[in-house]
Amino acid sequence: MATTERITSSRSESRAELGLGRAGKSVLETIGNTPLLRLDRVGRDFPHVEFLAKAEWFNPGGSVKDRPALSMIQAGLASGALRAGKTIIDATSGNTGIAYAMIGAALGYPVKLCLPDSASHERKRILKAFGAELVITPGDEATDGAIRRVQQIVAGDPEKYFYPDQYSNPANWQAHYRTTANEIWKQTAARITHFVAGLGTSGTFVGTTRRLKELNPAIRCISLQPDAPFHGLEGWKHMDTAIRPAIYDDTLADENLEVGTEAAYRLLKRVAREEGLLISPSAAAALLGCFQVAARVPKNEHAVIVTVFADSASKYLNERFWDED
Repeated sequence: MATTERITSSRSESRAELGLGRAGKSVLETIGNTPLLRLDRVGRDFPHVEFLAKAEWFNPGGSVKDRPALSMIQAGLASGALRAGKTIIDATSGNTGIAYAMIGAALGYPVKLCLPDSASHERKRILKAFGAELVITPGDEATDGAIRRVQQIVAGDPEKYFYPDQYSNPANWQAHYRTTANEIWKQTAARITHFVAGLGTSGTFVGTTRRLKELNPAIRCISLQPDAPFHGLEGWKHMDTAIRPAIYDDTLADENLEVGTEAAYRLLKRVAREEGLLISPSAAAALLGCFQVAARVPKNEHAVIVTVFADSASKYLNERFWDED
């Protein structure tokens, strides 16, 4: 069989395994095309700026991570790296793991995840509900400890596992290049002036930025990080002190800003009470970054600032900050 025919056949098989092209929709076909929400009240100090956010909890797994997880699984099926008898394994702070577990359950693949103990209680319960096997790693080592543990497990039995490695897999950022960026462009009618997003694996920022810059090089793309190595923004990385994701490209950002955890906790309660939205700490941190950007926009200019709300507050309702003034 010619190379082109093998690739076509592989893609057809992977599409069939994912249930694509049939009547109705599988759960996996509902990933993406999330709403773009307008924030009317919480940003009223900046009347010359429109604040818009992709509501990624509308994905079936409840977060933005459904996009790259599906992309990496599709790539594994297409290449043959993922096949019958393999177990999907990766390190996660929770959301990508939930996406893997959901996809694995839908496709019939077992899933094993290395997860920091600091991950929220709700995340752990969701993962177990999907049938994932959990390997809990020290919470104070965050996702770096989970990465080291999964590498040890895979090295011990490489034939047993399909290891997507979300921190190094280009299919991660390519998901956002193909979907998130194009959705934002269409939903803003090409009016977007700024894109702001936090860095974890960096896939959301890298993929979305690459595509938006192709569509309009004048769009300002700003990346966000926690302001300290020890922080409460699950999924985010302090790049100077963490294991650097291989897919991260630090030349893409027009600017990199830092955001504080406690300020994010305060803002998420404001968003709940002023916008009627229950968002996660990382979503609130992304909005804080948008406010930093808005403060620099001249008042005689109009800006359309778009960010990504990675998930909702549903996995954080037991956290202490809800009870604090």
